[in-house]
Amino acid sequence: MEIRKATLQDAEGIAKVHVKSWQETYQGIVSQEYLDSLKSEDRQPLWEKSLTQTAETSPVFVAVNPGGEIVGFASFGKERTGKFEADGELYAIYILKKYQRERTGTKLLQAGLEELSRQKYDSMLVWVLEDNESRKFYESLHPVNAGEEVVEIAGQEYTELAYVWNNLKLLNQSLAEKQSGDR
Repeated sequence: MEIRKATLQDAEGIAKVHVKSWQETYQGIVSQEYLDSLKSEDRQPLWEKSLTQTAETSPVFVAVNPGGEIVGFASFGKERTGKFEADGELYAIYILKKYQRERTGTKLLQAGLEELSRQKYDSMLVWVLEDNESRKFYESLHPVNAGEEVVEIAGQEYTELAYVWNNLKLLNQSLAEKQSGDR
């Protein structure tokens, strides 16, 4: 699995993963009608804008399978709310279900952490829906539970949890140890 920084040409593949992974991840959590209404064509312009206008300050990394298909991505940047003691943020990380549990998420996260560190970020926040099974991955990396808020998706309310890591170097070290322990 190749992990690399995304380019504008990756917008279509990222949009497809974004939609398909939402449909896979949030099935049984978010209304099926809403999930069925998601279209990659609607997401692609958002990713094109992101990859054009904020590529340096908000890097996106992609996971590419041996066949050249984008199967996951992660997006990072400056913490957006100013409410937390974190200067960086993991905005999104999505991986097609077929490619989960292969350390793809760990590799995407490591690439983003290296870039955030290069940009002089010291800490990182991530938001995750309380009912999302992926939160166990974040919890295994020992974040600080920094709070929660209610968000609305398709007219329904959901609890979203905020996790913070106060030291990116230690988080990256934990990921490396986790990865070597998984072998």
